[in-house]
Amino acid sequence: MAVLLLSLALLLVVGGCVCIVRAARGGPRWVRVVAAVTVGAGELVSRSGRSRQRWGGDSGSGD
Repeated sequence: MAVLLLSLALLLVVGGCVCIVRAARGGPRWVRVVAAVTVGAGELVSRSGRSRQRWGGDSGSGD
């Protein structure tokens, strides 16, 4: 079951990346919508990682 979920997630990520490339070349409207959703999800994940890193305690700087 876990392999199926990971495969599905990988398929969605690869499909989103393909839509981003195709939208950059002027694809149909649905491709641009999927690309925008993919970019937005990537930004949310990126922000979540930065806030977790900021509030996680250790900033990585040595003494």
